[in-house]
Amino acid sequence: MSAQLTETTRVETAASAAPDRKLNPFVRAGMLVVALLVILALPWYIYPPVAMDIMAWGLFAISVDLLLGFTGLLSFGHAMFWGTSAYVTGLIATRSGLPFPVAILGGAVVAMLIAVPTGYLAVRRTGIYFAMVTLAFAQMIFFIANQARDLTGGENGLQGIPKTFFGIELVETDPFYFYYAALPLILLGAFVAWRTVSSPFGRVLLAIRDNPARARALGYDVERYKIMVFVISAGIAGLAGGVFSVSHGFASLQELIWQTSGKVVLITVLGGIGTLWGGPLGAAVVVLLEDSLASSGFNGIGIITGTIFVLIVLLFRKGIWGTVADLVARIRGRAATAAQGKRDA
Repeated sequence: MSAQLTETTRVETAASAAPDRKLNPFVRAGMLVVALLVILALPWYIYPPVAMDIMAWGLFAISVDLLLGFTGLLSFGHAMFWGTSAYVTGLIATRSGLPFPVAILGGAVVAMLIAVPTGYLAVRRTGIYFAMVTLAFAQMIFFIANQARDLTGGENGLQGIPKTFFGIELVETDPFYFYYAALPLILLGAFVAWRTVSSPFGRVLLAIRDNPARARALGYDVERYKIMVFVISAGIAGLAGGVFSVSHGFASLQELIWQTSGKVVLITVLGGIGTLWGGPLGAAVVVLLEDSLASSGFNGIGIITGTIFVLIVLLFRKGIWGTVADLVARIRGRAATAAQGKRDA
């Protein structure tokens, strides 16, 4: 029994060392402060709706990274949670008149409810088969949304979603103030993701990602852990989708189409999988690039983003954040080696 416990501890410790590079606590705190300052300053330097898109897509990418980077599950159907929450949020906001944070939380809850049966069936498959099962479920949701025209508006989408916020007119009419009113929901989702991967639960996920057979042999219910993280990921994606729909004032079939799932996977890989920091970084690059190209009248946006994705996969397989982190680690390692050599001399 003691040998099994020792092996369990060793597996979890080794797994937990992979995404966390054991940065000095002061460095990590400094990075967090800088990130918060950048987030707070974003709408001062970028058009507020674009800044809100960056935050929403960044949180969406974080939800995908929970599966792809920390559990080893590639979902090609995550748009079902983003889009379902967008529609449910819009319906709650338009028909009940509740403040948009309540509507968004309601949309996230519905996304998590959908994730339970989806995850139960999907996690029994691995690799490309898991991706195809999630894609199949997403296409089913897309078909339902397209057919339920009286509820969703069909091809016209659900329009006129209000930004009701306790009667505060500045938030309801000005995108600048809406950004700061919706930001706590984005930060809530990011905190849930961080808490998930930083907990013992997260260490088990890493062990499952690296060696599911060994994790199962050590007594972990691999399928149950996968379902749990799948539902958590769906809830975070739901928060992001709800914020996105309220920010734009509409929800459309575009939120459920498979290209949306592909786009968020691109953003996650671009930023760096298994980092959490990479999702928002990749979102900033993609959203700003698309906005710049659209403003210039360029119609081949997909060609540019696709080319960038191919270059990242071929040249920077760890993404922007992962590549930078590795470079910093190498520099620190060489400096430490040089210092040790001087002491030995």
